[in-house]
Amino acid sequence: MLKYLIRRLYLLIPVVLGVSTLVFLIIHLIPGDPVILMLGESALPANIESLRNELGLNQPIYVQYGEFILNTFRGNFGRSITTNKPVIDVISGRFPATMQLALGAIIVMLLISLPLGILSAYKKDTVIDNGSRIFALLGISIPNFWLGPLLIILFSVKLGLLPVSGKGGIESMILPSITLGLGMAAIITRMVRGSLLEVINENYIITARAKGLRESNVIIRHALKNAFLPVVTIVGLQFGSLLSGAIITESVFDWPGIGTLTIEAINRRDYPMVQGCIFVISMCYVIVNLATDLIYGFLDPRIRYE
Repeated sequence: MLKYLIRRLYLLIPVVLGVSTLVFLIIHLIPGDPVILMLGESALPANIESLRNELGLNQPIYVQYGEFILNTFRGNFGRSITTNKPVIDVISGRFPATMQLALGAIIVMLLISLPLGILSAYKKDTVIDNGSRIFALLGISIPNFWLGPLLIILFSVKLGLLPVSGKGGIESMILPSITLGLGMAAIITRMVRGSLLEVINENYIITARAKGLRESNVIIRHALKNAFLPVVTIVGLQFGSLLSGAIITESVFDWPGIGTLTIEAINRRDYPMVQGCIFVISMCYVIVNLATDLIYGFLDPRIRYE
C-alpha cells in the first residue's frame, strides 16, 4: 500500500504543474489588457502602469509564468486588488463554508441514493424500481439554477419554514444542500442499483442464500461490499465536483463560499483573486480524485498490484 501511495503522489506532481499552467494561460490568453479591464478605460496612464508593475505584467510572459509557478508552490497568490488582503487568507476564510455545503450535499445524496438504490435493485421491475427511475431522470434533468429558486419559493416564501439565503444555523444549510445533492443522488441511485444487479446473482451470493442467511444479510453484508467498489469512485468524483462546481448553488443562496468569492472577483476584475480561486477549485478536484484512487486501491487490492 505504501508503494502505491508513493506512486500516486509522484504522479500528482505533473498534474499540479499542469493545473498551474492552465490557470496561468486562462487568465493571460483572455483578449484585452487585464489591467485596463480591472481599472476601466478611463483610468489614468500612471495608475495603469503602477498596477501593471505591481502585478508583474510588464515582464516577458515566460518570466511571469516562472514566477507564477514558484509562487503557486509556495502558496502565494499575491494580494487582492479590492481589499489588499493576501489572496490565500481570503480563500482560507471562505473555504470552510464551501466544505460545509459539500458535506451537507453528500449527506443528502447518501440518505436518498443508498436506500432507494438498494430497494430498486431488490424490487427490480416493480413500482419502487420504476419510481426510482423516474426520480433519477428528474434529478439529472433539473438544473441547480432552476431547482434552487423553486425550493426558495416553496419553503421560504410560501411556507416560511427556512431562510431564503445566507449562512446561519443548520436550517440555512438545508435548501442549498438539497439543491446541490439531489442531482448527485439521482446519479448514485442508478449506480447502486446497477452495481447490485451485477453482483446479486453471483455464485457467492447464491451460496450465502443456500446457507440459510436472511435476505437482508445477504444484500447488506455480502452483495453491497462488492457492489460499492464502483460506487466509491463515483461518490469521490462527485464530491470533487461539489467542491469545484458549487458556484451556481452558492450564488443562488448567497452562500459565502469559494463559489461566490469567484463570482465577486470576476465582477470586480480582481485578477489575483480569480487566479487563486480557480487554482484552489482545481486542486480540490485533483486532491479528491487522488483520495478516491487511494480508497479504491485499499478496497480492491488488485488495483494496487496492477
